[in-house]
Amino acid sequence: MSGSLECPEGWLCVNPGMVTVIGSELLLAESVGVNVVMFFKIERVYFHARSKYQDIMVAEVKDFGKALILDGLIQSSQRTEYIYHETLVHPAMVLHPRPRRVLILGGGEGATLREVLRHRTVEKAVMVDIDEMVVEVAKKYLQEWHQGSFDDPRAQVVIMDGMRYVEEARERGEKFDVVIMDLTDPYGPEVSKGLYSRDFFAKLSDVLVDDGVLVTQAGNSFYYRDVYDKVLENVKSVFPHIAEYAAWIPDFGYTNNFILASKRYDPESLTEEEVDRRLRERGVETRLFNGRYYVALMKMPVIKG
Repeated sequence: MSGSLECPEGWLCVNPGMVTVIGSELLLAESVGVNVVMFFKIERVYFHARSKYQDIMVAEVKDFGKALILDGLIQSSQRTEYIYHETLVHPAMVLHPRPRRVLILGGGEGATLREVLRHRTVEKAVMVDIDEMVVEVAKKYLQEWHQGSFDDPRAQVVIMDGMRYVEEARERGEKFDVVIMDLTDPYGPEVSKGLYSRDFFAKLSDVLVDDGVLVTQAGNSFYYRDVYDKVLENVKSVFPHIAEYAAWIPDFGYTNNFILASKRYDPESLTEEEVDRRLRERGVETRLFNGRYYVALMKMPVIKG
């Protein structure tokens, strides 16, 4: 799998998102921004195939360990996935005083599900992913991510388009305390772009309880400010309480943005002590997330290009 471009003599040109052989090295060229590319050394490919929706690879990446790569973009790596998943999941979970029913859109690796299930308050967690191959690949190759969460009796995995699931949940009158959107970037593959629209956020509001909480990963506000601002505008048009936050994800090459929203709770009202108390009472053990980290996320300014 190679993809060299014709380019001026003395230059090395590759297609972002492609794996290219350079000398004796197998390199992944990953787009960070429109004009910025990172290179990763691939040491071993465990799995590579194309599903109905996207190109899927599991590979050993130098310095990052095993990684899930979709359409040429690293989604998470063994060494750093906890940074992304803890930062995505726990702010929303602790903001709600008693999250019992949780809906996860995307999250095929099972790590978001893993973090949700750490909260003893959770009675049911529904994970909806459109790509069955991603889930099956995760079960086989990404045990370090899901850690058996797919087999938890509280977990329900649904292979289905997230938009259709939400529409049918509305018709059934199904409600959730927390919705977590762990999708590919809003400027990424077509498979998830429609899930960042104002119309879809309004539908998500309909399946949330009166004091429901929503969180979405939102790509990067520096390299893709216009897209990020549009997603932010769409969320703000539906939910009265909003917080923007971000965390550095080494294998992404940038700070990943997140948007936290609630019908009732102001994210900035939670204190460090209250966050720690809720984590403690729910039996949640983490590597990174705690009350201090939560408050820091809420206070840190979001950098925009």
